[in-house]
Amino acid sequence: MPKIQSIEVCALAVPLDKVTSFSNRTVTARHYGLVKVRSTDGIEGLGFCYVGSAAGKLFHVAVEELLAPVLLGRDSSAVEGLWKTMYQEALLQGRMGTVMRALSALDTALWDLNARSAKLPMHKFLGAVELDSVPAYASGGYYLEGKTAQGVADEMAGYVAQGFGAVKMKTGRWSPQGEETRVRAAREAVGPDVELMLDCNNGWVDTVQAMEYLRRIEQYNPYFIEEPFGPDDVESHARLAKLTRIPVATAEIGYGRWYHKQLLDMGAAAILQTDAAVCGGISEWRRIAATAGSYGVQMCPHWFHDLHAPLVAATPNARYVEFFADDQVLNFRRLVDRQLEYKDGRVMLHQEPGLGFNFDEREVAKHGRWTTLS
Repeated sequence: MPKIQSIEVCALAVPLDKVTSFSNRTVTARHYGLVKVRSTDGIEGLGFCYVGSAAGKLFHVAVEELLAPVLLGRDSSAVEGLWKTMYQEALLQGRMGTVMRALSALDTALWDLNARSAKLPMHKFLGAVELDSVPAYASGGYYLEGKTAQGVADEMAGYVAQGFGAVKMKTGRWSPQGEETRVRAAREAVGPDVELMLDCNNGWVDTVQAMEYLRRIEQYNPYFIEEPFGPDDVESHARLAKLTRIPVATAEIGYGRWYHKQLLDMGAAAILQTDAAVCGGISEWRRIAATAGSYGVQMCPHWFHDLHAPLVAATPNARYVEFFADDQVLNFRRLVDRQLEYKDGRVMLHQEPGLGFNFDEREVAKHGRWTTLS
């Protein structure tokens, strides 16, 4: 059987064209971690993650010094065993954060390598529910200098005009009155039948503050309120779920199946936005999704539609993939050589083996360089 011959790692920062704000922070650049895992058969699988807005070098160290050594020379088809070995190796350095994101990228690369070796697109390699396309919501509504409530409304209406029946905007940065103005304008622009989602990005500190906003916003019938509190404040999520009729969505920064089970046991999330590039890779994402299904909870994974479209296609309780129509916020799109296409509110699945794309090496070279480990 072919073995893992080499691993390449690259940590890079890609500046945003426009300074972009969330409820409680402002971003000028995105730091990403990239890996390529090559087998003795000459086939490569790729993986990646978002590290944050600083300190991307942590990803490089985690791969080079901690995780790659336990993979080299091993059979990539033992993906579950390799996950267990990497996790055990990372117990002391970090079961969440950048180390877990590095593990996630490597696990994704193993799945991609194995799917390419089998000459199957990822969604079929995993066992497909959808074969050609998956439902998507258009994500945007960020805070930009000079952007008014009407500007957000026009943006949301633009996505609907492109065929999307579900859209998402940011919330929580302005006052409760100001945010009501933004949400009202968006709802009026998209109409009553479009699913309008709200993302708070951990913007509120307790349920009292959250309800100051949500009492004003409930009348506009949001599909969900995303990440109202910090990710580890599970109890506040659970309390809020009982106080508002808006479904609570969270877990985009969630790490591992045990954290997600706590969310489910406490009724803290009606929707899990688990990110495979954060939680432990494709292996762990599938475990979490299967558990969520037994609780009657749907999956709407966060970010990285290039990775999550095939996972949604292979998951019975997955509802939407989050989709970014341009590269202004998800500027990772500049680092891949083939974009997912969309039509009538659905993302078309790649039919090539594996994830169906490669890194754009010329673009990668503008921002970082590869290190080969063997």
